[in-house]
Amino acid sequence: MKKQISMISSVVGVSALLVACGDNENNAGNDQEPNDTGADNTVNEENNNDNANETADADHEFEEMVLQLGHTSPTSDDAQYHQGALALAEYVEDETDGAVTIEIFPNSELGGEREMLESLQLGNLDMTFFSSGPLGNFADMANVFDFPFLFRDEDHAHAVLDGEIGDMVNEQAQESDIKILAWGENGFRHITNSERPVVTPEDLEGLDIRTMENEIHLSAFSAFGANPTPMAFPELFTALQTGVMDGQENPLSAIVPNSFYDVQSHITLSNHVYSPAPFIINEQIFNGFSPELQEVIQEGAYHARDFNRQFIQDWNEDYLETAIENGMEVVENDEFDYDAYFEATQEVYDEYQDEYGELFEQIQEVE
Repeated sequence: MKKQISMISSVVGVSALLVACGDNENNAGNDQEPNDTGADNTVNEENNNDNANETADADHEFEEMVLQLGHTSPTSDDAQYHQGALALAEYVEDETDGAVTIEIFPNSELGGEREMLESLQLGNLDMTFFSSGPLGNFADMANVFDFPFLFRDEDHAHAVLDGEIGDMVNEQAQESDIKILAWGENGFRHITNSERPVVTPEDLEGLDIRTMENEIHLSAFSAFGANPTPMAFPELFTALQTGVMDGQENPLSAIVPNSFYDVQSHITLSNHVYSPAPFIINEQIFNGFSPELQEVIQEGAYHARDFNRQFIQDWNEDYLETAIENGMEVVENDEFDYDAYFEATQEVYDEYQDEYGELFEQIQEVE
């Protein structure tokens, strides 16, 4: 097991910080408080458990409607966004006897993640399901989830997201008419490139690495020595193919279904950031539903979240095998120079200590 990251511990004052990050070998994944509208508007796990056995009144007649949901992944069996969206859509349709359907727009048909989130905020799109990275542009507390080596493992991340901290982010997001129904996951992110194996920060020097449109990711990869460039996900494959970008970082659940192995020769199982994937709905649209439909939508999101998390774990090994079969050279998790990256990460935590230091401590206190 990798040693604790003392440099971050000194920032947040928590000795257990990041002790298990180095053991999350081959974790996969892809490219948020109770509020005053009632229990149906929170992703607090306690409320989830309280409501788990409740269903809408069997005699209730639901108004017919079609909700639109956009995401960025293809429609293949291994594409986690699409399969998670299908799980939600099927649950809602079943519970409303077909009256309420969710029309899914995959593969960035409605734009990139930030573009869809802006559309949702304006009420032009009902729902989304994708990475939390762009969420920080609308609820800055969400940025805390993008700090390198923050979560010990998936269980730690789930406890944080499903509890009070996830609810706090949701409450802030609702101020922008963005309601987080539940927190799915992409898993841990990894580094790919077309030039060389990446083991130490020195190996990233001079490489143009695409990151999400997120200030924390940009700061982290600058600290790692790369030349980070924010870019919308729909543009990424072409940028890698043409050499505009040398590499990128994403979970295996984005790298493999999107065939990045066709344009990238090296993958490092770095586990440098855990990537949540929230199920999101426009707050005003949700508040306009009947209480019965609100309950169905909320419980459907919990169902889809659980499906999604298990889906990622089930496909983890297959994703990596597919990458290897298609010619990618792998730097294994235990070969990655965590100590050097931990040291580089110190300056990122220092930079944001005043803004997020209290949240760092709260996250590390979660069991």
